[in-house]
Amino acid sequence: MKIKDIHAIQILSSRGYPTIRTKVILDDDSFGIADVPSGASKGKNEALELIDKDENVYRGLSVYKAINNINKVICKSLKGMDISTSLVADLKLNSLDSTEQKSKLGANAILSTSIAIAKALAKSNKMELFQSLDEIKNIYSLPVPMLNIINGGMHASNNIDIQEFMILPVGADSFSDAIRMASEIYMSLKGKLSSKNLLGGVGDEGGFAPNLGSDEEALDLIMDSIKDAGYIPGKDVLISLDVAASSWKVENEDLYVFPKSKKQFTTDELIRFYEQLIYKYPIFSIEDGLDETDYSGWIKFNQLLKDKLVLIGDDLYVTNYNLLKRGIDENWSNGILIKPNQIGTVTETITTINLAKENNFIYIVSHRSGDTSDSFISDLAVAKNALLIKAGAPCRSERVEKYNRLLEIEDMYETEYNGKKISKIFSSFSSYRF
Repeated sequence: MKIKDIHAIQILSSRGYPTIRTKVILDDDSFGIADVPSGASKGKNEALELIDKDENVYRGLSVYKAINNINKVICKSLKGMDISTSLVADLKLNSLDSTEQKSKLGANAILSTSIAIAKALAKSNKMELFQSLDEIKNIYSLPVPMLNIINGGMHASNNIDIQEFMILPVGADSFSDAIRMASEIYMSLKGKLSSKNLLGGVGDEGGFAPNLGSDEEALDLIMDSIKDAGYIPGKDVLISLDVAASSWKVENEDLYVFPKSKKQFTTDELIRFYEQLIYKYPIFSIEDGLDETDYSGWIKFNQLLKDKLVLIGDDLYVTNYNLLKRGIDENWSNGILIKPNQIGTVTETITTINLAKENNFIYIVSHRSGDTSDSFISDLAVAKNALLIKAGAPCRSERVEKYNRLLEIEDMYETEYNGKKISKIFSSFSSYRF
């Protein structure tokens, strides 16, 4: 199969900021379209999102340079190229850039092309995207959704320091059942906030963004909402936190300062704070609990709590194979967040997932806070049998599109595609309850 054409345009993300949409057409007229997201809380080692920085256009946030790199450099180099798999195209894309963080062409330019090619190949082969991403098996599992229902930190302009409070409907028997449970809890929380005159807008990821007395008050509200919806916290529903601690760290000091409440903690004190939380609430995981360079702190954190908690590294690993390998060797954590735009190609994303899987790491496929309606990560989660997908609240179209795609995949149960049967298995939490 040969690439017939590649063309990109500038579109808007869920924040109203510019991002990229790329269309790849193959010579049999099969095509793929990919939109790329953008994060607010970014790790220092992420692949570079190329932004123009011209203050006269979109306040410096336009991406015309990256788009020009697609339409001129990438299209010229890949047009007419024979491709049988995404690997072939991704190797070419990386060779065109040749920098560690994709700073020449931009990770946003490379990823949008990479995903669009993967989608085009799936259509050309008359396969579902998740099949095409991992076609060696015919049994796929649907992930448990992690739904962000209260936003704080850099994702909301309120007084809550923890960035994300998520619910995990682990007691569900199917993905559709999990979404129903989550929606009911979200509605219950909305009613509680409304009755207290705390119902304002929502944060970047669709969670409510009230001003509360403390981060613990947010957890108490979630616990009450779970019960009022008819479910049992700790049995039917677990809680996860993304604290984004890199935004709290004081440079060159063993000190973390909550930017809103002004509370201060040393590394040891912050770990003890988390330990107190997990004894009081049914918390399954904490993401980015420490700064991305506080390696000695992560080792201590992991040693103390790995049997009680999943410690998720996001900024710590930025979906990078080499960083994950180091983290495995040095025992930094027992989980990793997977964001394709942190690394830049479909192939590199899958390679990192495979390393996590081989080492019994929990790997969670994730959206970004500035996202689009593209549902690629849903197919990726199914293709790689991810235990969890993190895609935001059951609110805002760029979030629910990910869940709606998974509902669509669930409906394919025992439907034959390309000579193979797809059997759905909803991810089991039986071995992950602490």
